[in-house]
Amino acid sequence: MTVSATSGGGSATLSESELAEYEQEKPARRLHPALDRVISVWCAVISVGVLVQVFFPLPAGTQFYLVIFLAAVLPITLLCYRGWHVPPLLNPFKARATDNPGITDWVLAVVALVVCLYPLLDFDGFLERRQTPTTLDVLTGAVLLVLLLEACRRTTGWVLPLVSLVFIAYAYYGGYLPYTWSLAHQGFNFSAIIAQFTMGTAGFYGTPLGVAASYIVLFTIYGAVLDYSGAGKFFIDLSFAAFKRSRTAPGRTVTLAGFLLGSVSGSGTATAVSLGTVSWPILRRAGYPPEPAGGMLAAAGIGAILSPPTLGAAAFIIAEFLQVSYLTVLGYAVIPTILYYLGILLAIEMDARRHGTTEGEASTQSAWKLLKRFSYHFLSLFVIIAFMAVDVPPFKAVVYAVIIQFGLSFLDREHRLTAGPLFKALAQGTRSVLPVVATCATAGVIVAVTTQTGLGLNLAAIIVDAAKGLTDNQTVILILTVVLSAFAVLILGLAVPVTASFIIAAVIIAPALVQLGVTQPEAYMFIFYYAVLSEVSPPTALAAVATSAITGGKVMPTMWQAWKYTLPAFLVPFAFVLTDNGARLLGQGSLIGMVWTLVVSMLAVAALAVVTGGWIAVATGWLERVVCIPAALLLLYLAPVTIALGIGLLVVAVLVNLVRRHRCALSDPTPPPRSGTGPTEGPAAP
Repeated sequence: MTVSATSGGGSATLSESELAEYEQEKPARRLHPALDRVISVWCAVISVGVLVQVFFPLPAGTQFYLVIFLAAVLPITLLCYRGWHVPPLLNPFKARATDNPGITDWVLAVVALVVCLYPLLDFDGFLERRQTPTTLDVLTGAVLLVLLLEACRRTTGWVLPLVSLVFIAYAYYGGYLPYTWSLAHQGFNFSAIIAQFTMGTAGFYGTPLGVAASYIVLFTIYGAVLDYSGAGKFFIDLSFAAFKRSRTAPGRTVTLAGFLLGSVSGSGTATAVSLGTVSWPILRRAGYPPEPAGGMLAAAGIGAILSPPTLGAAAFIIAEFLQVSYLTVLGYAVIPTILYYLGILLAIEMDARRHGTTEGEASTQSAWKLLKRFSYHFLSLFVIIAFMAVDVPPFKAVVYAVIIQFGLSFLDREHRLTAGPLFKALAQGTRSVLPVVATCATAGVIVAVTTQTGLGLNLAAIIVDAAKGLTDNQTVILILTVVLSAFAVLILGLAVPVTASFIIAAVIIAPALVQLGVTQPEAYMFIFYYAVLSEVSPPTALAAVATSAITGGKVMPTMWQAWKYTLPAFLVPFAFVLTDNGARLLGQGSLIGMVWTLVVSMLAVAALAVVTGGWIAVATGWLERVVCIPAALLLLYLAPVTIALGIGLLVVAVLVNLVRRHRCALSDPTPPPRSGTGPTEGPAAP
């Protein structure tokens, strides 16, 4: 898929591979066509092997499969992503017109293949030597560690490798800390540390890589098959055809398209970019300034990985950590998703009035005709949910969905998955997962050290003790701990990808919340939301940076606009962990309980929208906004007394605004222009 956009007077065309680059700090190489074809063949072979493995698993077990998977993926990651920058005068192997790997890259790839396959020479003996590894075991493990750190650096930047090195240093030198310190442990030599990484089930071949190799890669293959079969184009066309002409139609269209397109890309930033290149010209002609438009696009893209039916990669890890089905995790996300999109839609309604947007362009296509012709694209999504509902494992369900989508593609002559497109889809499926695999395998270092040294429980105790040092009130202790945890996850997420930040926070911060009575599902979902929201949080906000590049808006204002649209998602997770009724927002408890907590939370989201959007019946003044802040917080506490107080404050804000509207009508009796012809009330009050 190739999409075009016009921004700041110029045009830009982004290909599939270029769109994917927005998801990593380090872009992939642009390889010579011949080499690119060879690597595509290898990636397609890996995809076929992954699909076959679902129904014909290797008899030697999961760890054996993970060894083979990493051996297949790590070398091509080192070839497809750029290494160290060497000044041209010092680089005798300087790339010519293309960006092919150099001699060093090829050497690293070969070494990676050798050290990854080394355990297979005597796999049973390799595992049995865990307590007494040989010199060769330690040497190959150390080389593999270095190569994984380098692959992670190439795909996601320096931060995660540096954090991993800090953890390794802690494992080695922690025994020298004073024994009275909470972080002290018995200490481990280099051989024991490497053995934990390579021979155990908590290191390179632990849960993170297992999830990447068994779940995430299957969903990236499925997303690529959806895209090449025309589903992505259909979802965008349907979104633009779904809404009638109105001043809010462009914004609502972007929101719906982001939700649908997310099932194809599975990536928040990539979804925002794909959507922005298509919809920014329409938003601009409708009257949206660049910064609010960029914020809306970023929020719509991030919503794609907060929402069923795909969620983000971290959701699969939640299922593994909790030992529950993936469908259960989807259930956790339903009500928060409703609240998230309600917040965006309310913000769109208010922005349309504040900015005086017009109707924009009406789609020349009929939504009903599109549904009649192409609604079969929804079938494979429903198949995944239906199979998981009858206890079919998600990795099998998604393979069935791939097969069904392949068959359905032949209903559209333009997007039939014949040999060529099918090959491209399979190759793209594995290529999309390369950075995730590097991240997950490297994150295994942190999980292994945390397990080996008991660091998770120790840090959890330190966090809780810090809160207890300020107060004896258990409720205040929990609030302080949750606030500290939220900031920690956000700060962590500014520097590392979502999957890595979730894994690190899950093994360090989740135990602190559990110690204070928070259930594991609540703790993990809280961390999951804040890990994802780091992509729209200043000062980095990768999704907002990408959309500002498309709209031509200023970066920091675009970040703050994205934060405005996503504010409910920042506050609603606090209800998970701070209130007795918060579990109902995760689909736990009685149906009546879930319904009333949803209704109350929707009122809270509406109050937040007033705070950020500055509109009720007319533009709000400072009084309505100030009153709505405690109203939203009291409502989100979900206790009878706080709900009553919150509703009372919200009613006060509405009444004040109605009085303001009446005064405006008396002072200016001229009737407002019809919808779509300009602003009705003027800009919001500051």
